[in-house]
Amino acid sequence: MTVALTREVPPSIVNCELTHLKREPINVARAIEQHSRYEEWFAAFGCEVQRLPPLPDLPDSVFVEDAAVVLPELAIIARPGAASRRAEVSSVADSLRSYRPLAFIEPPGTLDGGDVLRISATIYVGHSMRTNAEGIRQLAELASVPGYDVRAVRLSGCLHLKSAVCSVAEDTILLNTAWVDSSSFRDLEQIEVHPAEPSAANALWVGEKILYPDLYPQTRQRLEERGINVHLLEMDELLKAEAGVTCCSILIQTLNLRT
Repeated sequence: MTVALTREVPPSIVNCELTHLKREPINVARAIEQHSRYEEWFAAFGCEVQRLPPLPDLPDSVFVEDAAVVLPELAIIARPGAASRRAEVSSVADSLRSYRPLAFIEPPGTLDGGDVLRISATIYVGHSMRTNAEGIRQLAELASVPGYDVRAVRLSGCLHLKSAVCSVAEDTILLNTAWVDSSSFRDLEQIEVHPAEPSAANALWVGEKILYPDLYPQTRQRLEERGINVHLLEMDELLKAEAGVTCCSILIQTLNLRT
């Protein structure tokens, strides 16, 4: 069973942190509707959706992925690079205690969950404006105990590693090579985003399906030509908050087995 931890869209999302995007007005009611459909997608494909307590005064609190890195053996509680987001973490940690032993990133380390991509026994972590070298060092130390190989990856032009690269099938990634060096992933099959759609690398792989924003038809065609089962979702209001389909959930396999 896969559990999807989510949190409702706060009305304060209009004041979200932004790094690479210009601020645009966010239609909060529409963002809430799009997020509800996101949760419905999980339920429709057999996942159990568990909502975290609402945090209406924390603008980025819907983006729960950044608060933790969940491995089969343990959950590593992050320390977000944006100080305004650190109050989001405790409620995520409280919920994860039911599923995994916990470990914590400590100051002066910073780590955003959106910078972490696990593929089998390799963990790629983006050295970004939100995740620093000390956060990466601590992650590598914590993940080495169960035997993971942690590899730091340099980014440019985007917020998180998963803005630039995501898994879309077994040993297959979707990536924007303008934002991340493809040689960091030389052992994997690669699908490049269409050059006219630089933000199209963020996709959420659950089972044999991909949840994907409906804004990138040319990249979607590339995925489908490779046999990827793509399910489209409206995400345009949430994307104005520098979001993606990965960052609105934390996925937990309730069987403690490495896949």
